[in-house]
This record gives sequence, structure tokens and C-alpha cells, in this order.
Amino acid sequence: MSDSRVPGDGSCLGRRPLRRSWCELLGRWARASGSFPLSTRQFFPGPETPSHASVRTPGTAPRPWGNGRVKRQKFNPEREQKLKEAALHLLRSHQNLDDLLLEVEGPQCKKLCLSKYIDCDSSEAYSSPSTSFIGSALQAQASRLGVPVGILSARMAASSIGEICETTGLSSPTMLLNSEQRKKLSSLIETAQYLLANSMFCRLSFCQELWKVQKPLALEAVWHLHIQNIVSLQELLERHSDMQALVVWLCRNLGLLCEQMEAPSPSADVARAVLADFVQMFVLRGFQENLDLKRNAEQEKLPQVAAAVLQSLLNASLEALATGEQEVSAAPGPAQCWLTVFSGHMYCSVIATETLKRYFSHTLMQILTYNPVLKGGYLAEVSDAVQMQREWTFVRTSPLLTSLYRRLFSVLSPEELLGCMQEVLDMHEVNWRHVLSCMSTLVVCLPDVQQLVRDWVARLVAQAFESFDPESLVPAFLIIRQAALEGPTMFPPYADWFKATFGSARGPHSRSKKALVFLFTFLSDLVPFEPPQYLKVHVLHPPLVPERLRPLLTDYIALARTRMADLKVSIEDMGLYEDLSSAGSATEPHSQALQDVEKALEVFTHTGRIPVAVMEASIFRRAYYLSHFLPALLTPRVVSILLCECVAICEESALFGTPSFFFSSQLPKIPDPREAFIESLKRADKIPLLLYSDYRQACSTAEEKKQETPVEEDERSCASGALGALEAALGGLRAAMVDPVRHDVVSAHIATISETLRTALDPSEDSIKVPKIQLHVPTSELGKPEQAVGLLLTCFCQSLVAASSFVPLQRQGPWAALFVKLLCGRALLPAVLTRLCQLLLHQGPGLNASHLVGLAALAVHLSELGPVLPHVDMGLPSSAQGFSVAAFLDGLLPCRTGKSLLFCMRFCTAAISYALCKSPSGFCAAPHDRFCLGLVKKFQFVVLRLFSEAREPPCLDVTGDLLWRPLCLPSTDWTRAALRLWRHRTFRELLKEKEFQLTYRDWLQLELGIQPEVDILSDIERRDFYQWAIHQCYLPEPASTGGCDGDLEVACSILTEAVIDFFQSSQGYDHLDNSDLVLGGRTVNQDILSRLQEMVAELELGRSGAARGHFLFQIFCRRLQALGNMSTVAAHLQRQRELLLHKRILLGLPPNMLFASLQGQPAAVDCDEFLHFVNSELRNFSHGGALTHDITAHFFRGLLSTCLRGQDPPLLVNLTLATCQTECPIILTSALLWWPCLEPVLTCQWKRHSQSPLPQALQQLAEARDLARSFLSLDTTLSIPGPTWVFAASLHFAIQQALREQGRRELKRLDFEQEEVVLFLFFFSMMGLLSTYLAPSEAIDPLKTLDVCAEILECLERRKVPWLALFQLTETGAGLGRVLLRVASDQHIRLLPLAFFSIVYVFTFSLLPHLDPNALVREATFLHVAVDMYLKLIRLFVAGETSTLPTLATQSQQYQNQDDPLGLITKARLFLLHSIPQCPERCFLNMTELLATGKDLDPEVSAALQKRQQALPNLDPHLYGEPQLF
Repeated sequence: MSDSRVPGDGSCLGRRPLRRSWCELLGRWARASGSFPLSTRQFFPGPETPSHASVRTPGTAPRPWGNGRVKRQKFNPEREQKLKEAALHLLRSHQNLDDLLLEVEGPQCKKLCLSKYIDCDSSEAYSSPSTSFIGSALQAQASRLGVPVGILSARMAASSIGEICETTGLSSPTMLLNSEQRKKLSSLIETAQYLLANSMFCRLSFCQELWKVQKPLALEAVWHLHIQNIVSLQELLERHSDMQALVVWLCRNLGLLCEQMEAPSPSADVARAVLADFVQMFVLRGFQENLDLKRNAEQEKLPQVAAAVLQSLLNASLEALATGEQEVSAAPGPAQCWLTVFSGHMYCSVIATETLKRYFSHTLMQILTYNPVLKGGYLAEVSDAVQMQREWTFVRTSPLLTSLYRRLFSVLSPEELLGCMQEVLDMHEVNWRHVLSCMSTLVVCLPDVQQLVRDWVARLVAQAFESFDPESLVPAFLIIRQAALEGPTMFPPYADWFKATFGSARGPHSRSKKALVFLFTFLSDLVPFEPPQYLKVHVLHPPLVPERLRPLLTDYIALARTRMADLKVSIEDMGLYEDLSSAGSATEPHSQALQDVEKALEVFTHTGRIPVAVMEASIFRRAYYLSHFLPALLTPRVVSILLCECVAICEESALFGTPSFFFSSQLPKIPDPREAFIESLKRADKIPLLLYSDYRQACSTAEEKKQETPVEEDERSCASGALGALEAALGGLRAAMVDPVRHDVVSAHIATISETLRTALDPSEDSIKVPKIQLHVPTSELGKPEQAVGLLLTCFCQSLVAASSFVPLQRQGPWAALFVKLLCGRALLPAVLTRLCQLLLHQGPGLNASHLVGLAALAVHLSELGPVLPHVDMGLPSSAQGFSVAAFLDGLLPCRTGKSLLFCMRFCTAAISYALCKSPSGFCAAPHDRFCLGLVKKFQFVVLRLFSEAREPPCLDVTGDLLWRPLCLPSTDWTRAALRLWRHRTFRELLKEKEFQLTYRDWLQLELGIQPEVDILSDIERRDFYQWAIHQCYLPEPASTGGCDGDLEVACSILTEAVIDFFQSSQGYDHLDNSDLVLGGRTVNQDILSRLQEMVAELELGRSGAARGHFLFQIFCRRLQALGNMSTVAAHLQRQRELLLHKRILLGLPPNMLFASLQGQPAAVDCDEFLHFVNSELRNFSHGGALTHDITAHFFRGLLSTCLRGQDPPLLVNLTLATCQTECPIILTSALLWWPCLEPVLTCQWKRHSQSPLPQALQQLAEARDLARSFLSLDTTLSIPGPTWVFAASLHFAIQQALREQGRRELKRLDFEQEEVVLFLFFFSMMGLLSTYLAPSEAIDPLKTLDVCAEILECLERRKVPWLALFQLTETGAGLGRVLLRVASDQHIRLLPLAFFSIVYVFTFSLLPHLDPNALVREATFLHVAVDMYLKLIRLFVAGETSTLPTLATQSQQYQNQDDPLGLITKARLFLLHSIPQCPERCFLNMTELLATGKDLDPEVSAALQKRQQALPNLDPHLYGEPQLF
């Protein structure tokens, strides 16, 4: 027999009890019998008998055996044997078996061992002499009575158990035994085990006799018989003759047992064990699949008994719950005790999973069908549910009932739960309170069930419309409403579901008229019971109805409005942003109007426009708008001092860290969003003037009477009450963190917090859907969301630390994800992100360990939810679409200073450790967009940068579990933790994923953000780190892992692009200056640029003499092509910014990088790529026909440096500049402009390597410059060196310089110059005029430039030089037109029409006294040029390119008739219409193409041209042809 101990009691049923001495036992039986047999007396002579062994009969006095003390007998073995045989004969002849079985033995006699004399025929020798003796006695008695010994022993044992269970001194029966009863039962069980072992005990008879016992049986006694293998519970119950009586007995006794379990008792563990074994047996027998087809009738009876008992006790518990909810929140004790048996772990080792699922499914069905309300008809049954379901949410349901649901959910899968609910709804009448409360618990405790519920409801709706059965539609509406009542964190609002289901042509109601009638009939039947918020949904978002069936919708809306009128709810008083699916009570119109004002201000702040809802309300809901909304908006704003309660609460936590503020609602000096919103409404005529004037007057009066007033007690108590309830709910969650494994309990607390938040905040906050979250700079006035966020973040950090101290992360369940999902509501998320921005960006280094690990875990969960969250608007121009949440969090960890690097290391260590510890296997398998990759990359960057030991490959990866709990301690060694994580095998495996690898480009982007002056590394350490990173780490690495494949050119290219990308990003928006790459007012990390210079120099040395294209220009070309055209001003500015960066990169490298190599025989300088770059890009950002000085000087220094390495440097310079004359003339014009600065530099450089004078090409530039200056000084005429256009350009720059220094200059000597010089000078002067229009801030007055143009034009006219061809230049061929077009930018060429009509205006209106106003009209090419310029001017105006040009009318009275661009177009149009009749016939040649293109731009001018052309005879083009000038 095993040593089985009973918990809670000192007795041991399996241990052999102490025996009394054999002599005492013999004496007792002698006294009971009254005399000794003769055969025995001879062994006890009187004088020798001890006095204490005297025997008496009942009622007589004791009689002594002798007259004195006898002498001690000598030991005689033969005599002793005879004495034992005599004693056995005596007991066999005079025995009372009932007394014998109840005998409690004393200490065992060690010397006497009678087992070999008692029951000598037994197959095994039992060690206890008393049990052997009892067996012998029972055999003798059975032989005398003529009955089997097994039946006799069973009868005696049953009678003895009845006596043991008899309660004495107790007023009510008990199901547990006391210590004395357990001792007796232990002895009896030991004897029974001996009898069973020797085939002297009949179980069947014992069961039958036990049920015949008149005394009540204790369940503990029956349980002991079961666990000691005397008779099993199943066998015992099967032998009961009356099944109904057995059920009653079991229910009554189990109920008593539950009551005793609730009372404090040392036997509580025994009671729980008894109850557990009974329930296990009931479940096993009642719900096990019937595989044995040969079971008898008694075996078939037990499953019915088990099911009946379980159902009866469940019903009793549910009834107690229903009764208890009317009085207190908790049910009575026995019911609470019985509900604890629904625990999966109680059955796991005993019952198969399928059997347990059948039991739990059956239990769920019994709960859902318990006490159904049957009133006749489906609508009557659900009327209470429609009206009362808001009271059956998870928070308002009895905690015991929700606990029971959660226990059932722990075994059944979501699919099985919904299948069970579907079966119940299809086959049974249900208790809707239980069905809907179960649905609420399901949605709250199993967040993943949301989609399953939506799919189930969709199937119910489809089924209802297929059969037109309202009984299928009722559950769909009730279930979706109940789920939505748990809030948007748990389930989408009902309004969204109704609009998605019935608001489109794809809805099930759109298939036929019958379906539509069915829907409106159903909705109409619900109207008498509907809460008003659902009626509002149906009225404001009605089903889509065809026009011919509109009466159905109209009738329903009328009925719904009538019902709302009966409920005294007006849809006209409904708020603009009211949550139509809210479970709360109806909000008063004034309170709702205040909420609407706040929401409208939020939308107005986001968009800068009056919200659409406000505009619609001002038209269609004017009564509410005028009566409620405007009075709430125009509340006089006076000074009040309000010290927020939450600030004081949160100041106790270092996490909140915000000082107390005095809040003022006084009108601000600078209009705030509220004031701007009011002014916008006033400008839109949406505020009556009288109401607005009253508001202003009230504000003025309040300002005059303002005084310090204490905070109203009701305001303080209101704020304290709402936040106090939230703080209490958060405290409950923190307390539950001692056992975070209990997911159902934790989920219940989170649901309570959600409900409290919806009460404290406005539930309609989540009804506003904005595509982006705009973060605001926090003000002194903290709203409710900001106050709540401080408490929520503190609670999250504390709860995480508390849970981690009890349970590892991987076993904590989804509580953290649920909590973070709660923070992601649209009402809280902006405040959460704003607070994160404050904490991480500004207070990060000061956070302690608990706050840091909590915020790191929060960042991980926010990143996982990133794809479903709106983007964040940081107010940066580079992020028009906003940042994702992951990118936003990445931006909160800048790596710029030593402190920020250390904090980034701590935060990333905590975040990555949390993610890996929580889900080691699922971390890498999860989608990479669900985790902030930036944290992993920044961790690699910081570790490699700070710890030189991390740069070496680890000798041995760290294995085992990652340590999370030590990170929560204040004494955390973050360096050790970071290095342990770095070397851990799991993290090393993670880095093998391509998405998580820190590439060369990633490293550069992070390194460029470092501020050298506050870097944690010294200059030497930083240089050494760069050398290691570039040459040892990334340069030899393959490209597949983010390296350069050993290609130095690739390394240079990536570095170059990284620098440009960095300055184009939001980090570098203020990084550009006029002369250098500047980062926030400081020089950019020069060490990075030095490395680039070193690598480029090394690359050039390794490739000298090889013909190739330079990688820099390839990068520039690719990036500029990616930007596309410059169709908008923004695109133009972005391209200009990009080009400025390209130029700065070039200026940071040696100047000879602009030249590829010396090519050909004789050698020639190859600079084609740079010239192409100038012509295509730099030229378009030049002004006045010249590049900037820096790039010009860089080019010429590089040219001399390259040519001086050749055999004939002067020849190389001359050939290169000759190429520039035709291919890139703006190089020469730039040199002319900056020659005073260039000449000393180039001369010094040339003389360092050569004693010869400057090359001829450079001397010609110097001579042209000097000649231009002499021309203005009225010196003698000099011969023009080089091309005439070069001298014209030099003369133009000289004139411009003179205008800056001396004002207007007379140009009388122009009459003595060559015609081409004057013509080219006129072109350059027009470019100068346009430059003054484009850059009016320059020192040259545009009017003076126009005077110069007019003077040059007068000279051309006097000399009869045709100048109109300057406005028809093309790049075809190799003429001078190509040269001139490559000197000016494309923008200048596009603006030529503006210059043309400005000059025509001067010419036509005789502003020059020596010109004939009509001479221009008589020119053969005038009309063609004028019409072409006019059409181009219109296109410029349509494209918006003339909108930024200043007007001449505002700059001088001399040209007071000159108008703005639109006025200029009007003047030009009138001029054309006036000139067309005056033009000679030859002017109308080749006008067909212009007429075709200008027909749509100006029909009137086109019609005038066609009319004039048709009136002329056929013209011969050869007759009026003229030679081409260019």
C-alpha cells in the first residue's frame, strides 16, 4: 500500500497505525465475552495472574485474580505456543466483528508476531498482525453464518463507514471529516486493502451496502475510498438504484462542499481535491466519446447522471449570479467556488483535449441558453436586448461571469467559439444577455477575433437576405453593435459597418426590390426599441436606395424622426462630430457643441481651412449652428487660473517631467487657432455681425474686469474625478502584473481602462479620421489627452518592469500589445507621439532605466502597428506626405553628440532585447515593415563607433537566453548589455538578414550627422575609425552585404551621393551657405570630405592616362534626370538646390578633377563632361551670361594645372579655350566678368611652372577686357582681338560695372564700332535687362538697363542693322546663334518676349526722339517676329513664369504706361491689332504655321491676321525673301 498522505491533516492513511499490546487486546475481548473458555483458563492460574488483567462482567465490580503479587514465571517456549493457540481459539469463539473493525490499535508488540498463525493458507504473508487476525476472524464468522466472506466483510465495512461519517455535535451535515474520523477511516481502509489483496472483500456488495447505510455519507470518505483503490467513484455511483435520487444527493452534497470550501479551514486543500476528482470523473464519464458498445444498463446510466449533475450545479451558479447582480457585484460564495472548476489545467493530465472541448462547448451552450426570455415572436424576444445591450458590455458584466467566459475561451479556439454560438442561435432559444456579454468578452480578451466576427456577421446578413428571414438579421445587428460598444480600440464603430454594408450598390439590399423592402421592414420593426444613437446612424448614413424606391427610405426616416422626437432627441441638435455608435448616454446640446468646437479647431489647425462639417452645418443645420455651435465658439475669453490636477500627479513621476502651469484663456496678442478660426468664419460671412460684435464687446468687458479668482471646486473635482477613475483603473492593471500570465485578467483590466478613458475623454474623438497626425508644440494649457497620456505612459513603464520581475517576456502574453493599441486611438495618439518627442528628443539622457525600457518596448509595439497608423506631419517641407510612425521614432534618436550617442545605445539595446526576448523565433520571420529597422541599424552604428572591441569579429557567439530583467534595474551596466547583445547568436543571425544590415550608405548617412565639436571621439580616434570603416569594413565587403566589392570608385560614388542626400534631407535644411557646406551654422564634418578627397586622389593616380568618363558627372547626371523637368517653381527650386550641392562637391575636390586626361597626338585636354555639365545645368542657373566666380576660378586653375603637365602647355590652353568658344561660350564670358580677380591667380600659378607669358587665349581675354574699359574712357579705337561676340560681352560687363559705379553712361562711340559688335552688345544688354527683372535686388537699376538697350537700339536703327533676327535664334548649324543661345540661360531665352515688347514699347511710343515710330512696322520680318513673341508671351503667362517679375510702372514715372505682365499682354495685343493693317504685304509670308498655333491662344488676333492675309493677292515668297543674318 502506497504512502498516501491527506493534505491539511496530520494523519496518514497509508501508514500502519500504532498497535496496542496483544495482552490488552486479549483482555478486552475477554471482558466483552464475560468469561474465558476452559481451554484457556488452565494457562492463567489465580495466584500467577497479574492484577491488571482482571476480568469483569458488565454491572459487576472488578474481582482480583489473587491475594498478592506473584512471582515472575520463567520463560517456557512450549508453554508460550500453547498460550497463543488458546488466545486464538478464544477470539474466534467470542468475537463482535462490528467492534473489531472499529478498533483503533495501539503500539505494535514487537515480540509477538501472529501472522504465521493467522490465515496460514493465504497466498501472501501480510505484515500486520491485526489485519491477519481480522481476516481469520471474518473467515470463521462467515463459515459459521454460511455466507461468503467477501459479502460479510463488505457489509461490515459499509456499516463502519456509516458510523465514522456520523456527525456528532453539529447542527448541519458536513462533507469533510475531522482528524479523529480520518484516523478511524485510515485504519478501516488499511484493513479493507488487506481483505482485497486476499480476495476476502466484494466491491459490488460493498457499493450496494454503502448506499443502504441510513447515515449520511461524507464526500471526503467516499473520495478516500476512491483514491485508496477500495472502490472507484464511477463504480460506486453506477451501483445506485435510483438515478434521480443520486443526482439530488450529489448536487446537495457538492453544494455543501462548495460552501465549506469558502469558509476558512485547514482542510481547504482536501476539499478542493475532492471537488476536482468528482468533476474530473463527471466530465470523463459524461462527455467522453462512446466507443464501448457493450456497456450494460448501469454503465449507460452514469453519463446521464454526470451531465445532469454538472448542468444542475451550473444552473444554480448562474441563478446565484443573476440574483447577486441585483444586490452586489459578486455572486455568493458557493457559486463562485463552483465556477472555479472551469479551469483547463485541472483536466489536462487526466482528460483528453477533445473530451474537454466537448464539455466546455456544452457548458457554453448551457450558459447561452440559460433562462431564455420567451414572449412570443422573435421581435419580442430581442426587444430588451436592443434596448439594454449597452448595459451588457464587458466592464458592466459580472466579473465572475466574464471570468467563466475567459476560462472557456482558454480551451476553445475562436473558430470553435463562434461555431458554438452559431449553433446555439440556429437551434435554441437564447439568453441574449449572456450571448451579448459573451461576445463582448470575446472581443476584449481575444483581439485576433475581430475579423472572424466581421466575417460571421457578413454570413448572417447574406443568409438573412437569401431567405428573407429576420431571425438571421437580428443576431447580426445585435452582435455587431455589441462588439462596437467595446470601443474603436477593440472593434470598428457600428456606423462604419452600417455604411460599408448598406451604403453602396454592392450591399445585399441592392439585389432586388424585395430585398430593399425586407431591410426597411426590419429597420422599421426595430424603431420602437432602438436607442437614439442607432437611429441617428440610419438617418445620417441611410442605405443606398434607387431613385424609384426613395419612398421606402423617406417613410423610414420619417418614422425614425418621430421616434427620436418621442425620446426628446433632436437630430438638428446633434453634434457635428458626435460619435453615433457611442455607448454613452445622449450628450446635452451645449456640451456637444463645446466638443464640436474643439474638433473643428483641430481640423482647422490641420488643414488651415474651415471644416466641411461646419460649412454644411451653417447651411443645412442652421438652427444648431446658430443656437449652439456659434455661442460655444464665441464664449468670452477671460483670465482664469487653473492648476491642473494631473500635472501635480504626474510631476511625482520623473517620466512626465512637466512643470505646473497657470492656464489663461485670455485673448492672445498673436491670434491663436481659435481666434484665426473665428476670423475665417467672419470673412466667409458665417457669423452674424450682431453676434460677432457682442462677442468682441464681451471680451473687452471681461478684460477690463479681470481679476484673480480661485479655481471653482466643481471644475477641480470634475477633473480630479475623471483622472482619478483612470488612475484607479491603471492601479488595478499594475496590481495584476504580479501574474501577467493570466491573460484574461489582464485583458479585463485593459478593457476597464479603455472604458474609463472613453468616459474621461470624449468618445467622439475617434470619429475624426485624419490622414496625418500633426504634432504641435506643447503649450502651457494641457488638455485631457495630454493629462491622460502622462498617467498611461507611467503605468505602462511600471507595469512592464513589474511583470518582468515575475515572468519572462515570452510568457507575458499580449497585454503590452493591447495596451499600446489602446494608446493608438485617434484621440490619444497625437499626444502620445508629442510626449515621446519631448521625452526622447529633449530628455532622453536623463531617463532612468525603468522609463527607458518601457519607452523602448512602446516603440517596438508602435512600429509593429505602423502600417495601420496615420503618418506623422512634422512640419518639414521635405515631408509633404508625412513620416511613418517607424520613421518618426527613428528620427527621435539623433546621433549627433556624445550624449545622444550614449542614449541611442541604451535605447536601442533595450528595444532590440525586448523584441528578441519577447519573440525570438518570430522576430526575424515578421514583416520588416513591422519593426523599426532604424533601431537595429543605429545600434550597429553606435556599437561599432563607441567600442573598438566590437570591430573585431567575435571569437565565440554568446548563447543562451538574452537577459531582459537586468535592464530594468537602476544599476544596469549598459555597455556590458550592449556588447552581450552584439555578440549574441540570435542577434548575429538577425544581422544576416539583408534588411537589417548596416550598409556603407547607411553608415555614411549616420556619420554625416555627427557634430565633431561635441563628438565623444577625439579627432585622432575619429580619423582612425573612418580609416577602419572605409578601408577595412566596407570597401572589401561584397555589394550584396552593403559593401563596395573592393571598387574604390564605387566607394567614392556612394560617399558623394550620401553627402548630397544628407543635405537634401530634413536634417540638412539649414546646411547650405554661400561659401561652404554648413550644418546648422557650423561647418560639416570635414573629416568625411577629407576622406573623399583622399580616395578621389588615389583613384586618379591609379587611372592616369586612361580615357574614361568621370564618375562625379555620371552621378550628377543621374540625379538630375531623376528630378525631371522644372514645370513648377518648387521643382525649379529643388533642382537649383541639388545643383548647388553638386557645385559644392566639385569645389571641395582638386580642380584638375574637372579634366579627365590628356588625349590624342598631339595631346589635348579632355573636359567634355564638365562642358556638357555647364551647358545643360550650370548655364541655367547663371545670371547675366556668366557663371559664378568660384566655379569659374576652379575651372581655370584646373585647366592650367592639367595643361602644365603636358609637353606644350600654352598650346593646350589655347586649344581648350578655342573649344570653349564654340562648345561652351559661357566659360569665356564668365572669365571676362571675373577677370580682375582671375588674372593675378592664374598669372601666379603659371609663373610657378613656366617662365613664358600667359597663353595667347588668356591674353586675348585680358585685351578684350582692357579694350572695353578703354572704349568707355573715350580712348582711341583699338583693334578687336578674337571673336566680336567676346568683345561685345566684355563691353557689356564694362557697361554694367559703370552703371553700378557711375550711373548712366553715354554710348556715342557705338556708331564707330563694327555692326556685329553693336548687335551682340544689344543681345547681351537684353539678357542684362531680363536679369534685373529676375533679380531686382542687384545694384543695377532695371530702368538704367532699359535706357542702355534703348540707346543701343537707336544706334542699330541709325545704321540700318537688322536686329529682329536676335529673337529668332536657333541652335541649328554652327552659326553665331548657337553661341549666343549657349551664353544665356533657358529662362532668359524663354523671357525674350518680355524684353521684345519692352523695347517695342520704347520704340513705338517715340520715347527715343531720333526714331520713326512707324519704321519698325514696315520691316519685312516684324510681323512674324511680333506675332511669335506675342504667342510666347501668352504661354509664359499661362505657365505662371511672368507672375514673379516686377513691373516697370512701379519703378519710374518715365514708363508710367508700362503695366504688369497681364497689362503688358493687353498692350501687346492692342499693338498687334493696330499694326496688322499697317504692315506691308510681304510681312504676311510664312504666317500659316503661326496662325495654326495661335488660334486657340488668341482667336481675335488670329482672325485679324487671316482676314488681312485673305485680302491680299497671292504672294511670291522668292520675291520678298531676305538673306539670313545668323
